[in-house]
Amino acid sequence: MTGFAPAHEQLLASVPLPEGADIVEEVMYHEHAGTRLESVVVRDRSRPGPAPTVVIVHDWTGLREYPRVRAHMLARLGYTAVAIDLYGAGVRFADDDMEGASGEAGRYYGDTELFRGRVRAGFDAALERPEVDADQVVVAGYCFGGSATLELARTGAPARGFASFHGILTSYEPAQSDRIVAPLLVLTGGSDPIVPDSAITAFQDELRANDDLDWQLTVYSGAPHAFTLPGPNYRETADRRSWHAFLGFLGETLE
Repeated sequence: MTGFAPAHEQLLASVPLPEGADIVEEVMYHEHAGTRLESVVVRDRSRPGPAPTVVIVHDWTGLREYPRVRAHMLARLGYTAVAIDLYGAGVRFADDDMEGASGEAGRYYGDTELFRGRVRAGFDAALERPEVDADQVVVAGYCFGGSATLELARTGAPARGFASFHGILTSYEPAQSDRIVAPLLVLTGGSDPIVPDSAITAFQDELRANDDLDWQLTVYSGAPHAFTLPGPNYRETADRRSWHAFLGFLGETLE
């Protein structure tokens, strides 16, 4: 047992622990604009040398158990996983603190420069880690983190790919897809009121402005917002299918 809550233990158990694996989690401190950030690195210590890496961006409650569980799942598959903190050390919100989480996330949604700068700082800090193969990195985010992942892509960050799970699909005018240098995987819910069909269409139009961009967008029927997170919105089928889609994406983008 890893000490996670039961729902998260169940999620972790979906990826078997390989024989001989030694999964460890370490804190990674870094800073941005005067804010001290407390990210985590999860890896299999039995595997020597830097490994292909997934940088994970948390949902709007901050760097709590859920992104750490996803990091442990990926470490069991042989990746280094770095779950980056965007809010700052100790800034976390309970599931029922909608006002607090919404207020903190709103700071970033309302300030594109801060949003992009903060997630880019976490990405750059991850590349400096000795466990990370800096040439083999994919970024993935959930909800708020899915939006952050797309903002990172728009900075021209040199990742091998970007994956957004049920993130807000903000589109820009003029389109900024010309800055994106790697494939996108966008996984969204077909019953997500935060991402209506109009938002999906506008986002696809933005992506189509870059003829050379490799992108996939999958909509899961009946899935609400946050369909992969344990809780009332969790949908097992959409979670399983999106996870398999993500693993396929990693297989295509990382060597």
